[in-house]
Amino acid sequence: MMRRRIRKLSSQIFLAQLVILVVSLAVGFALFAATARANLDHEYQSRAAAIGQAFAENPSVQECMATEDPACQPMLQTVSSATAARTGASYVVLIDMQRIRHSHPNAELIGKQVSEPIVALDGKVHLGVDAGATGVNASARVPLYSLAGTLIGEVSVGIQESSVSSELLAQLPTYGIWVAAVLAIGALASFALATILKRRTFGLELDEVARLFQEREATLHGIREGVIALDAAGRITVINDEARRLLGLRSDAIDHRLDEILGEGPLSEALAGASVVADAIVVTDDYCLVINRMPVVLAGRPHGSVVTLQDQTNLEALTRELDGERSFTESIRAQQHEFANRLHAIAGLLELERPGEALEYIEEIRGSTADFDQTLRSYIEAPQIVGLLLGKAAEAHERGIDFTISPESRLSEAPGHVQALTTILGNLIDNAFDALSESRPPRRVAVSVVEALESLVISVSDSGPGLPDGAIPQIFSNGYTTKRGSVVRHIGLGLSLVERTVGRFEGSITVSEGPGATFTVVLPLAPVPTPQVLS
Repeated sequence: MMRRRIRKLSSQIFLAQLVILVVSLAVGFALFAATARANLDHEYQSRAAAIGQAFAENPSVQECMATEDPACQPMLQTVSSATAARTGASYVVLIDMQRIRHSHPNAELIGKQVSEPIVALDGKVHLGVDAGATGVNASARVPLYSLAGTLIGEVSVGIQESSVSSELLAQLPTYGIWVAAVLAIGALASFALATILKRRTFGLELDEVARLFQEREATLHGIREGVIALDAAGRITVINDEARRLLGLRSDAIDHRLDEILGEGPLSEALAGASVVADAIVVTDDYCLVINRMPVVLAGRPHGSVVTLQDQTNLEALTRELDGERSFTESIRAQQHEFANRLHAIAGLLELERPGEALEYIEEIRGSTADFDQTLRSYIEAPQIVGLLLGKAAEAHERGIDFTISPESRLSEAPGHVQALTTILGNLIDNAFDALSESRPPRRVAVSVVEALESLVISVSDSGPGLPDGAIPQIFSNGYTTKRGSVVRHIGLGLSLVERTVGRFEGSITVSEGPGATFTVVLPLAPVPTPQVLS
């Protein structure tokens, strides 16, 4: 079936090109034949002119025509016939100034006038094609002068066109052989080109190629994943609408390199290149992307790569929300376990009939829990941030971490950038908890949130080992982490999200060197307009 289809497409291309070659060569051959016929006509006319000039210079002819002696008439006819027979001319006719013929192949026309005027009166040789009594001839009319140099008539010489046609037909087979050779070479070249084109289309028929193109376009622009095809030089050859949306590319991105459009950075490094990339996570200003890159190799040669992009922004947000719910559930479980232990202690004291000590124990428990809640609410009024910090405090208590809120913290009930503040605080506190996962007690995390008129300052400190030497420039890169252990979540993404969030609001972030690490974030706030007092 495949062989039949290959022959089908090759035959279509071959026959189309062969028809073009045959038509072109036929037209060219016809034009060449017409040109050759015109050249032969001119050649035979020139030959007739040469015969006529030689005959007009015969002294006997000149003398007889000048004297117009009737006794010379037989001699003129004899000489004319002999000259025509010797040269192959169809006729040699002598005409005097009164247009009377003195020689002619048809003896009955001798002594009669010709219908045409004497054209050699100007003393020049005239060439043409004459359809006279002897048929169509390539003719020449030559002026005839006497021995004294007086114009006394003209000599008309003709060579039959059948002779011209015979010579042309004798030459055409040679030219036909050359045309056939050129046609054969063109046919072989056409067949080779058709075979090459067939191979370049991977054995597909034309309708199959068209259908594949339609299916590709429908698939590319119908899927929810971004798709980019790059050639061996790294230029974009195919890109769908979803990839343009996720990367913020222009509509004229085709034939451009990704690093030219996106600039240098982790995103360009993940998209370009010749190596395999599997489920690489890259955070941009707007999206969290999962990138896969697969090199394309055909016939052992690299042909570029195909990149797919998945928008994980919503999934990442849901994952973090799920982590928050899990953290809250774990804190409730820990509190339930702790409350059960406390209830057992209270029940034991009551069974020992020591109600006073049981009451003191209850007051002690209520005071420690209420003190942290009251202290937190006195510093932080925003309910979203209070809920976040209470959950983190419960998680810290379960993990044996001393979690404190700086007494300098101040945050109003509706501060600016609440969502960004939640993202930054949550990721920095998680990063601090994970940094203490392998540290020995005491393990401490301190949080400070200060809202000023023009900025919001967030600070998170931990008592862990701090950052390795030279690591500060890389800690905000996608995938960078120094964490280990099963308690670690979102490896390599937390600080990258913080850095992207801070950059979106044109803020700043600084990191202290070890031991311990302090992350300080400054977010600019829009100035509050001063109310005008009307007088």
